Amino acid sequence: MQSHTVVSQQEWLAARRALLAREKELTHARDEISRLRRDLPWVRIDKPYVFDTPQGKQSLAQLFGTRSQLVINHFMLAPGWKDGCIGCSFAADHVEGMLPHLAQRDVAYVAVSRAPLAEIETYKARMGWHFAWVSSFGSDFNFDFNVSFRPEDLAPGRKVTYNYELTEAGIEELPGYSVFTRDDSGAVFHTYSSFGRGAEALLTTYALLDMTPKGREENGPHHNLMDWVKRHDEYATAAAAAACCHGAAAS
Repeated sequence: MQSHTVVSQQEWLAARRALLAREKELTHARDEISRLRRDLPWVRIDKPYVFDTPQGKQSLAQLFGTRSQLVINHFMLAPGWKDGCIGCSFAADHVEGMLPHLAQRDVAYVAVSRAPLAEIETYKARMGWHFAWVSSFGSDFNFDFNVSFRPEDLAPGRKVTYNYELTEAGIEELPGYSVFTRDDSGAVFHTYSSFGRGAEALLTTYALLDMTPKGREENGPHHNLMDWVKRHDEYATAAAAAACCHGAAAS
């Protein structure tokens, strides 16, 4: 670990109080952003999206269950992929403890991927997750919400819309979250979507790492979670492989 300044308790308290003032500024700014997010206008969803679920075919409105609000995790798992996206898997590991609390606040949570349901179920079982996860295979849903891209969209020099700007996708799936509400008549409205680092606040592992002296230690080559995160069932294998390589190098 990098050497650090060591001071008296009194000096530390002065530095901590100065930082606390900045932290409170951030908290108040976040509260204001949340208010503005809730005040965004809505878009009515009239397109008849249909999803494959363990309970059979369901419409977007049916994914709400008995709730009036729905959070959809656009989970990167395309048809034929053996594994789900590492970052999406990392985020999904944070979900299950939230589910009863979200339900108490009238919120349903559903992951949606373009992979066929059987492929989703296989990966879900491997990871040991229990949240609702459905397939949009054969639907325009992922494409309409700019998280999946067709082969022609990935042609060299071709740009797509992602995170509200034109960019080169580079891959057929990208992550995001979308929020919907349903009124008493059953009409569904899109209220919010966030992409890229916009949903980073959901990663409580990051929140705790950011409190530690070493922080995230994402020092390259990617300078993001791809520097270290693995699917939770792969850490032991990776550690064993690293130990083996270290032993071989030492010999």
